[in-house]
Amino acid sequence: MTLKTATLVTGGSAGIGRAICEMLLAEGRTVINLDYVRPDWQHPKLAFFQADLTNAEQTQAQARSITQQYAVTALVNNAGATRPGTIDTASLADLDYVVALHFQASILLTQAVLPSLRACGNGRIVNISSRAALGKPERIVYSATKAGLIGMTRTLAMELGGDGITVNAIGPGPIATELFRNSNPEGAPRTQRIIDSIAVKRLGTPEDVARAAMFFLSPDNGFVTGQVLYVCGGTTLGTAAI
Repeated sequence: MTLKTATLVTGGSAGIGRAICEMLLAEGRTVINLDYVRPDWQHPKLAFFQADLTNAEQTQAQARSITQQYAVTALVNNAGATRPGTIDTASLADLDYVVALHFQASILLTQAVLPSLRACGNGRIVNISSRAALGKPERIVYSATKAGLIGMTRTLAMELGGDGITVNAIGPGPIATELFRNSNPEGAPRTQRIIDSIAVKRLGTPEDVARAAMFFLSPDNGFVTGQVLYVCGGTTLGTAAI
């Protein structure tokens, strides 16, 4: 039996993940959303699998279910959580949570879909990192693990390039998602200061990030790998290496 090809997106129920799913669906692709929250939207070519991605057993079980039903030719490791805190206040529980979500889940899912990524000859992996990987106060565990995703991206690009698989990362800056608004309410002085610090003088949208993901996910873009694209409105200017 030939399995239907699909793109797997974690955390696709809302925010950046949803925008990526919607653009993939608009392109006619079959999309799998793996999230712990059931989406409040539907599409004929969207499949939903539910799991707490910080739980290794749940993640592996759903990965098995997915790979038994679909040939995954592209993977977007998008699910994330901030867990704000300084070095004085960060807890071991915070660290364990973001490591499990950002690292553990990404590695387990990459391992699960590697056979189909290799088999298709032009597999694609996109890891959603963050501008915070370059440093951000009060985000010690978040910035550290998002920086780690960049290291993982570069290593995977080297290991998998010979199989035709590209691996790239996106580092979103301030994006107007529900997660961002929870910490930075619209109209608040802190939020305005953030906007004023952005070169283009506006917050990004989930669609801004999704368009970047679509570039990396294209089967035709096989000569770009191991790269980080900061979708940040210019907030990395003066900090990111050339």
